[in-house]
Amino acid sequence: MYEYLTGLVTIVKPRYIVVEVNDIGYQLLVANPYRYHVDKQEKVTVYIYQAVRDDDISLFGFSNEDEKQLFLQLINVSGIGPKSALAILANPDHEGLINAIANDDVKYLTKFPGIGKKTASQICLDLKDKIERLTVSETDLFKPLSTDELATNDALQDALEALTALGYKEREVKRIKKELEKKPVTSTEEYLRHALKLLN
Repeated sequence: MYEYLTGLVTIVKPRYIVVEVNDIGYQLLVANPYRYHVDKQEKVTVYIYQAVRDDDISLFGFSNEDEKQLFLQLINVSGIGPKSALAILANPDHEGLINAIANDDVKYLTKFPGIGKKTASQICLDLKDKIERLTVSETDLFKPLSTDELATNDALQDALEALTALGYKEREVKRIKKELEKKPVTSTEEYLRHALKLLN
């Protein structure tokens, strides 16, 4: 079982990143790939969960141990698979998530893709006593994009593709696209953060 990988981020896509360790590239499914940036000089450490199914072996990556623990708590809930858990973690407001579970806020939880009232209630029931022990904060591993890395339409398009990869329906993505287009020139990560706030 993998605990973490330390290496260079060589590829960032809407659904995953690739971390190169000793000339081997590991594809890691992550909640928000655009928190990471291609950098062939600076190594990052990404915590890992390996999911094994009959027809697939996938690696899921997390920015810190707390985020991984939150993911592990979520996938232990009946009805929550690794991809649903990633979609929940993509929302940068992890404190809001923890508070929603602690306060039985089913309405907040049903805003995530693939989470209905029954599953949301199950999340609260299963995790209420466990979740309060976790405090997930944003990591400082990710440096801001430089000016030449910023993009306009490309950044927005990548953000919209990332939302689709997380499981949001096409009509939901289209609904917020116009709102995102009003934002000033920004990075894909910032577009994605704003989009998740609009959706949730």
